[in-house]
Amino acid sequence: MGRKGSPRSPQAEGGSRAASPATSCPPSPLWALPEELLLLICSYLDVQALGRLGQVCRRLRFLSSRDLLWRRIARGCLNSGFTQLGTDLCRRDQVYRRVGAEYARTTASPCRGMQVYKQLLKRFTRAAGIPVKERVKVSRNWRHGRCRRETVLKWKCNLMPWMELDGEYLYLSQAENIQAYRLCPDGTGLQRHPQAIFSGHQEDVCRFVLVNSHIVSGGGDGSIVLHKIHGSYSVKFSAHEQEVNCVDFQGGLVVSGSRDRTAKVWSLSTGRVGQCLHTVQTEDRVWSIAISPLLSSFVTGTACCGHTSPLRIWDIESGQLLTCLGTDFHRGAGVLDVFYETPSLLLSCGYDTYIRYWDIRTSTRKCVQEWEEPHDSALYCIRSDKNHMIASGSSYYGVVRLWDKRQTRCLQSFHLSSPTSSPVYCLRFSTTHLYAALASALHVLDFTAL
Repeated sequence: MGRKGSPRSPQAEGGSRAASPATSCPPSPLWALPEELLLLICSYLDVQALGRLGQVCRRLRFLSSRDLLWRRIARGCLNSGFTQLGTDLCRRDQVYRRVGAEYARTTASPCRGMQVYKQLLKRFTRAAGIPVKERVKVSRNWRHGRCRRETVLKWKCNLMPWMELDGEYLYLSQAENIQAYRLCPDGTGLQRHPQAIFSGHQEDVCRFVLVNSHIVSGGGDGSIVLHKIHGSYSVKFSAHEQEVNCVDFQGGLVVSGSRDRTAKVWSLSTGRVGQCLHTVQTEDRVWSIAISPLLSSFVTGTACCGHTSPLRIWDIESGQLLTCLGTDFHRGAGVLDVFYETPSLLLSCGYDTYIRYWDIRTSTRKCVQEWEEPHDSALYCIRSDKNHMIASGSSYYGVVRLWDKRQTRCLQSFHLSSPTSSPVYCLRFSTTHLYAALASALHVLDFTAL
């Protein structure tokens, strides 16, 4: 037997190593549970608990980051890409439609066709397949107003621009043209030069919509122009005696509203393109219009210069009046923008400084909820994430406001045109960015920058 403090023999060291596994801690019984049961247990955790669980080990971090666990939390967040019914607006099947549309624009040689397709698929999957956990993180930036502001485009003359956001492109009306700008892949803005220009109007474009790779626009020359994005096909027809203030396009039908106090329904089906199906006498100037998602009716927002409600719903098949929304509008409380969330839920805003939320199922006489612009400014445009968040554009100093339907007051506000004053003529947003078009500039708010 060796002396105290003498080095141990190799045999003793080897025996010690052999005995170490027997003395180590046994694996946790947690991992003996099926994955379905683990996910069920984790589904009872809140945001903080899930975050802390992910710091324990790599395996729990992977488990706690599953979209299945964060989907329930995301439905309660602002602008996370989920509707009230739980539909994921960022779902991956939209990727393949965008890839097909972009691939049709690519003039690659046949030998590089599959390579280009794979590159597009990878890029669009990365853009649209944002994990739900990351969307929840970005949603907190929306709630607290944490963003980076940037002016991405400027022009010399004051205009009344309109825009639409579609995947990798932003479409912006400037005077009589509509220009398509490609968004930068890293989310830093958009390319300075347009990828395509769509023309056809003799005067300024008032409004346009982008549906199923088609642009339908109404102009100050009283005409409507239809463009196919991925081709040279275009159709122009005379629609109204005065400027076409608003248009919408769904299911092969176009509805238009004009200063000439009429709203019209047009066919775009084969052999009947540009044929007027109905003419509705609104007895007032039409500022906004929208087709119901069920394609059975459309709503008009008028100037409210008469004694009728500025919000009226018409049957799209017969052109007959179905109902009027509201009874307490003041004279001059014109409706400048309307937005359907569902076939029965509708948002409106205008000169009376209120955002109104209508539920046609419960009552047509009174809105179910309303929010007042704090500085008594007219509201030019409105948009919703179809869940909890509303974004509005005011008539002075380029003020963009974010609203939470569960609260009565404005959540966040951004002044984009100080010190000069300009209305926000149009705004659009994704889960990460908000774009606002003012009289002489296009601004972007990036909520992923912080």
